[in-house]
Amino acid sequence: MNKFWPKEVKSVIFKPFTLIMLILLIKITAFQIVIFDNKSFPHILLIEFPMWALGLTIFILISKKRKWLTIWLYNFGLSVLFIVVVFYTRYFSTVPSYYDVKQIYQSNSVKGTVALLGTPYDFLFFLDVALILPLLWYFTKSDRQNFLHAKRWTIGLTYLGFATTVLAFFYPLVDVSYFAKKHGYIQSQFVQMYERGFGTAFAQNEHLSDEELAKLKGNVYVPFAEQRTYGIAKDRHVFVIQVESLQEFTINQTIEGQEITPHLNDLLKDSAYFNNVYQQIGAGNTSDAEWLMHTSLYPEGMDPTVNVIDGSKIPSLVRTLKKHGYGTATYHADDITYWSRDKLYPALGFDYVFTSSEIPNKKLIGFGPADEILFNYVVSQLSDQLETHEKMYSNIITLTSHTPFEMPAEMEYLDLPEEFNGTYVGNYLQSVRYTDEQIGWFVQKLKDLGIYNDSILLIYGDHSGLHGAPVTETDQELLKKTLGHRYNLHDRFTVPVLFTVPDIFMGETYSRLGGQIDLMPTLLNLLGVEHDKQMIGHNLFQYENNLLGMRYYMPGGSFISDNILYTAPSAKQPASLYNRKTMKKSKNTKGLQKKSNNTLHILQYSDYIRKEPIE
Repeated sequence: MNKFWPKEVKSVIFKPFTLIMLILLIKITAFQIVIFDNKSFPHILLIEFPMWALGLTIFILISKKRKWLTIWLYNFGLSVLFIVVVFYTRYFSTVPSYYDVKQIYQSNSVKGTVALLGTPYDFLFFLDVALILPLLWYFTKSDRQNFLHAKRWTIGLTYLGFATTVLAFFYPLVDVSYFAKKHGYIQSQFVQMYERGFGTAFAQNEHLSDEELAKLKGNVYVPFAEQRTYGIAKDRHVFVIQVESLQEFTINQTIEGQEITPHLNDLLKDSAYFNNVYQQIGAGNTSDAEWLMHTSLYPEGMDPTVNVIDGSKIPSLVRTLKKHGYGTATYHADDITYWSRDKLYPALGFDYVFTSSEIPNKKLIGFGPADEILFNYVVSQLSDQLETHEKMYSNIITLTSHTPFEMPAEMEYLDLPEEFNGTYVGNYLQSVRYTDEQIGWFVQKLKDLGIYNDSILLIYGDHSGLHGAPVTETDQELLKKTLGHRYNLHDRFTVPVLFTVPDIFMGETYSRLGGQIDLMPTLLNLLGVEHDKQMIGHNLFQYENNLLGMRYYMPGGSFISDNILYTAPSAKQPASLYNRKTMKKSKNTKGLQKKSNNTLHILQYSDYIRKEPIE
C-alpha cells in the first residue's frame, strides 16, 4: 500500500475517524438520493452532511470511554430514523418532521402496511452498523490515538453547520419537504421547533371580515340567515357518520354488476350528494377530519392538531348545538388516548363519549371491533338519550375500512374477479362494501325507531385509503379498469358527502367544489343555527366558487380552485398545474400566483382564529 500512498496522505485518509466520517457521508448521500432524489454532491457535502457529522463528533468528544460503542449507537440510530422516514414518505408522500417521528407509535396507517412499504435494499442503511464499523473497529483497535484529531473537525463543522442553520431561518417554511431538501433535514427541524414554540410565521394577525373571506374565494357574501337553505331542516336529530378511508369513486360504482356501496347509493334518493369535496386533513389524519368537521378551521398540518390543544374549551359545532337544545355524543371504537382524543373530546364539549372502554371489544378486525359492533352500540344508547334530550347530535367514527383492509372471508360481500383477489385494491373494496352494509343496517334501525324522517344524516369520508407505496402497478391497472381512466389526484383526494334529509332532498347531485372545512357551516345552515365563532368554510348550497388549501398531503402553496388543481414544487416533484375537471396538465397560469397567495392568506387567518383566546 505504501507504493501508492505517501505517508502524509495515508496518515490522514486512513485514520479511523476520517474513515468513520466517510462512511457517514455515504450514508447521508444515500438518504438524500432516496428521499429527495438529490444527487448534488456539493449540496450534500456543504449543507446536509455538516450537521449530522457535527452531532457524531460531539458525541465522540463527550464520550470518555467506549467511543466505538458511541459511534455504533449513533449510526444505528440514524439507520432506524432513515428507515422510518423512508417508509413514512412512501405511504404519506411527504417527509415527516420530528412531530411525526415522535408520533410514529400512533400511526396505525404505517404500522399496518409496513410489509408493503419496504424493499430489501432499504436495509442497506444498516450495512455500516452490521459490517463496516465492526470491521473498522477490529483492524484499528490497537490505535489508541485514533480520535485525537476529532477536535480539529469540530471547529469547521460547527461554523458550517451554524451558518447553514442561520441561513435557513431567513427562508419561509411553506412546505416542510421542499424546505428540508433545499436547506437540510436537521435545519428544517430547528426552524419548525422555533415556529412551533415562538414563531407566528403562519398566523395572519389581521382580522378578515366575512365579506373579505368570501371575496378571497371568488364569492359575493350573503349573510348566513339569508342563505337559501337556512333552517329548512330545523330541530332535526343529527347523525354524522365519518367513514374511514371512504373515497368518492366508490359511490355508484359497480364491479361485475355488483354495487360497491349499495346502501349509500340507496340513500341518495333522500339526499343532496356532493361529488367534488376534497379531503383537507393534515398529519392527524382521521382526528384532523374530526377537527375540520367540528370547527370549520384548518388543521395544523405538520403536527396533528390534537397535539396543539390542551383540553381548554374550543368554540365548536358541539357547543353551538348544545346551546340550541341538543344532547351530544361521540362514538369511536378505539382507545381514547389514540390521537389524544382524551383532550379533543372534552375541548369540543361532548356530553357523552364512548370509546373502547365502553364499546364491546368483539369481532376484532384490524385495530378494533368491527363496525357492526359500533353501530349496534350506538343504537343501544339512543333510547336512553332521547328520554333525556329532545334532540340528539351523534358523531360516529367508523374503523373497519382502515388500511391494510384485510377482511375475514365471511365479511367479504363482493364476488370479485380473480385478478382482484389478494390485491390492495381488492381488499379495499371489500372493506368499504362491509362498512356500507353496516351503515345500511343502522339506517334501517333509525327507521324502526321512528326517527329517520326527523333526522339529518351527514355521511362523508375522512381521507383516501388508496395512496402511497402499497398501491402497486397491478393495483393501478385494476383501478384503471374500474374507473375507466388512470387513477389520479382527483380520485385520491375527493371524498363523498351525503346530506340525507328525508322529505326535503330527493336525489339532487351537486358538482360544485367543496372541502371538509365546508361541512360544518353547511350543516348549521340547514338547521338554522348560527355559530358563535367565525368559520373558514362556507355553506355548499349557497356559494358556487371555492378556494381550498391542503396541508401535509400537498406541498405548501398548493391549492384547489373551481377549474385548477395546482401542486407546488415538492422534495421530488416540480410544480404541476392540472385542469381539475379533466385532470390533464395545463399551461394556463393566469391568476395562478393570486390564487396561491389567497390560499396562504386564508390558511394563515385560520391559524389566527384558532390561536385567539376563548372569551
